[in-house]
Amino acid sequence: MTQAFIDYFARNGTKYGLAAAQHFFISIAALALACAVALPAGIVCARTKRLRAAITGVFATLRIIPSLAVLLLCIPVLGTGMQPAVIALAFLAIPPILINATVAFSSIPLPVLETARGMGMSARRVFFLIKAPLALPLTLAGFKTAAIEVIASATLAAYIGGGGLGTIIFTGLGLMRTELLLIGGVSVALFSVAADCLLSFMENRVSLSLFGK
Repeated sequence: MTQAFIDYFARNGTKYGLAAAQHFFISIAALALACAVALPAGIVCARTKRLRAAITGVFATLRIIPSLAVLLLCIPVLGTGMQPAVIALAFLAIPPILINATVAFSSIPLPVLETARGMGMSARRVFFLIKAPLALPLTLAGFKTAAIEVIASATLAAYIGGGGLGTIIFTGLGLMRTELLLIGGVSVALFSVAADCLLSFMENRVSLSLFGK
């Protein structure tokens, strides 16, 4: 088995690098798109209870839809390739980011905000100096959840021609080659673990700087 791994990387090192780069790009692009939608929506939802209940309810329901189903449903509208894969994965990443951002901004203690306003701080300064820092740890936790889900689900992008490490896994399935399954699967697992470690470190550093714990 070890020799099979060596032979694969000797012959397909460039293809593996391309697949890993595609997987990384798809994941980052999907998370960036999800943040662009979910963070402003979460801030708005935190201000209105009715809107909060409606929107978070809808996106909480979306979380139970299987990743592959979301990807396949996008094909009739968006076609195949990397772009529809990014959009489909963004839909999977929006719920945890949106829900955590909504909870984070809506749970800021009212006395803290009243004290800031009493000191003469403008709404803009209150948001950037008080609300955003206090909401950051919980929002980061939602982003971490979304990142791990997207990295794992990005393997399915190969089903719709999006590339990534999923191509290695599905090739291994088709050819019944265990080494390809292990190479693709372990690579995705390492990507997920690396993302979890990095974001957990950032989350801990933010919590330590804000709350001293």
